[in-house]
Amino acid sequence: MATIRGVILDVDGTLIDSNDAHAHAWVDALGEFGYTITFERVRHLVGMGGDNLLPTAIHLEEESSLGQEIAQKRAEIFKSRYRPALKAFPQVRALVRKMQQSGLQIAVASSGEKEEVQHLLKLAEIDDLIKIVTSSADVQKSKPNPDVVQVALQRLGSDAKEVMMLGDSPYDIQAAGKARVAVIGLRCGGFSDQELNGAIALYDSPSDLLAHYASSPLAFPTSA
Repeated sequence: MATIRGVILDVDGTLIDSNDAHAHAWVDALGEFGYTITFERVRHLVGMGGDNLLPTAIHLEEESSLGQEIAQKRAEIFKSRYRPALKAFPQVRALVRKMQQSGLQIAVASSGEKEEVQHLLKLAEIDDLIKIVTSSADVQKSKPNPDVVQVALQRLGSDAKEVMMLGDSPYDIQAAGKARVAVIGLRCGGFSDQELNGAIALYDSPSDLLAHYASSPLAFPTSA
């Protein structure tokens, strides 16, 4: 049994209600390059980085010239068209403060671009609380590859069994699992309980986890 010393946080869909916005931005960007793809198809892939989403969605490598153009257009569309309307889920700051007051170190591990992640942390009003932030800029491969979780672990200076991850997508669970980190799943990202299979516990939202903090896995040792 190991005492939990740290928590790794996903951002999109976990702290910020942004998964639909990301899906719309991808659909819009792909449409500008002649690719017709449904919102539902892309929505299921949100949580991956572009390096994994593009090959899965349209069999195009992000590293290709066209892939880079599409990824850049998506970023522009997201920033101008969708990001201004985003909101954090309720009580994100209160949850982070509770974890810190409980003695837990906090790190962020996101497949998003560095500038986007920093903006969203500010939107969630936790940019002043979290100093360890890992984004796509720090890794070669995004979720569901474990790279971003492994970098966050290294920066926390903790063993995997001493850390839990808070995430909303199956790609968080897959990435963390490869790094041997247990995941608490949040339903607010829009994925089903079946898709979140593998999480050691499920809560509806950050506020739901905060309300049940005392009985959550964060409050107890774990054998994960």
